[in-house]
Amino acid sequence: MRIVPSGTLLIILGLLFLSCEISAQTGKEQKVIKNGSLVSLEYTLADDKGKVIESNKGKDPLRYTHGQGELIPGLEKELEGMKAGAQKNIRVKPEDAYGTVDPQAFREIPKANIPPDALKVGTRLLATTPQGQSIPVLVHEIKDKTVILDFNHPLAGKTLSFDVTVLDVKAPEAK
Repeated sequence: MRIVPSGTLLIILGLLFLSCEISAQTGKEQKVIKNGSLVSLEYTLADDKGKVIESNKGKDPLRYTHGQGELIPGLEKELEGMKAGAQKNIRVKPEDAYGTVDPQAFREIPKANIPPDALKVGTRLLATTPQGQSIPVLVHEIKDKTVILDFNHPLAGKTLSFDVTVLDVKAPEAK
């Protein structure tokens, strides 16, 4: 049996405690958003004037795989490196979100092709592509015999503000 002075014992206990703390912190670092991470988020999306566009607070979280292009690029870039439990306000410019308004995305079609009750500027409609895909369009202008439709994404040209809380981060799944 070896007896150590009490001061040495305190140093040994302190080193053991410190190594346990370092080990616990290392485990937390694995909960950082990186490529392939499975992420759960709570968010509120607002426009540049502060008007709330949508929110999932009090609902199911948004779940996505980081780095797979499932979110707009500007949001995904700002989430990189965040930890579970972190909160952040993220502003995303149009070019990193849904793009700027494209003047080529306006189409003039015959008025007869639009339902009469939808002939109001600002009405949102669903158009069907030749491939059968539905896309949202906006009645932009009404002329005598034609209507100008805006095929831009509804959030094109807008700076977006996301208030996010990272609820959970899981390591990438092994393949």
